[in-house]
Amino acid sequence: MSQQEQPRRPQEPVKYGDVFEVSGELADKTIAPEDANMMQAAETRVFGHTQKGGTAAVMQSAATANKRGGFVQQGDATDVAAEHGVTVAQTDVPGARVTTEFVGGQVVGQYVEPVPVGTTAATDAETLGLNLQSAITIGEALEAAVQTAGNKPVDQSDAAAIQAAEVRASGTSDIAPGGIAASARSAANHNATVDRDEDKIKLVDVLAGATGKLQADKAVTRQDAEGVVSAELRNNPYLTIHPGGVAASVTAAARLNEKADI
Repeated sequence: MSQQEQPRRPQEPVKYGDVFEVSGELADKTIAPEDANMMQAAETRVFGHTQKGGTAAVMQSAATANKRGGFVQQGDATDVAAEHGVTVAQTDVPGARVTTEFVGGQVVGQYVEPVPVGTTAATDAETLGLNLQSAITIGEALEAAVQTAGNKPVDQSDAAAIQAAEVRASGTSDIAPGGIAASARSAANHNATVDRDEDKIKLVDVLAGATGKLQADKAVTRQDAEGVVSAELRNNPYLTIHPGGVAASVTAAARLNEKADI
């Protein structure tokens, strides 16, 4: 093969922003081999295998291309992935199980698995009085966050996200005295003065029964999710959202509503 026929190395590395809908610092990061390995391990823990054509596969292909291009070496990891983690979280919402994949707190993949009426998740939903055929509401999405992040101590980013959710549900900017937003803000302020996590107020303490605590409720939309995500990001010093937390749960519910077209 002549020199002219040799395959040329890519001029630019494949970055997260090239293949995923992410923003900020992560979007400019080159996808590294260890990032892909961490996602493969996370998918295997949750699914029992990596998803064909899924997030881990995309990251592996990108990392391989970046190694071939000389942009990264085997064993390299991005600082965002190394410091803030690569995780896969599952959230049960009425009629489905939503699996969301995160790198550095940002969503890079999501899978929605319908849950038949006869399964435990559907039975639990019926016990709570949820209509499996109706759109998921903001209150229900907040309650779903308890399942994946209920033991997380409430911080200012959680409080901001919960407040944004309550405002979206009620349609007014007024914060209800004794409501979940007020409780979350109080919990975050309290936790800031406490050293031990076991003594802190958790999300489950604030969000359990959220539907009944809201003065009004509505089906989650993409605009609602964007508002909640923005609030959580702005109040997080690392500009990330918590995997399986408030913003992630509301986002999952909004996407499920869109897919179901209800």
